Amino acid sequence: MNDSEFITLADQALKTIELALETSGADLDCSMTSSGVLEIEFDDGGKIIVNRHAAAKEVWVAARSGGFHFLWDGQSWRDTRSGRELMGALSDLVSAQAGRKIELRDC
Repeated sequence: MNDSEFITLADQALKTIELALETSGADLDCSMTSSGVLEIEFDDGGKIIVNRHAAAKEVWVAARSGGFHFLWDGQSWRDTRSGRELMGALSDLVSAQAGRKIELRDC
């Protein structure tokens, strides 16, 4: 995958995550803080940062529980360690930080 293809795929993922968060009913704020960076802020001041990392061609997630790297496998973004799909993993991370079950769905 070339740089342009990566940016297109990663930006689509970030937009999907942002829309899923907005329609989830969760009490949180999310916004694109800069090109390729989505910031999710919780009532307690905690944050999850989701960003594209062009050099590695990965989507990175920084959460209270750790850092995660997701690589495009041709069909979806998969965690480079566990193999979990991005939206499922992010649902668990957001739920943990929000203190209640939040399921993010592709919109």
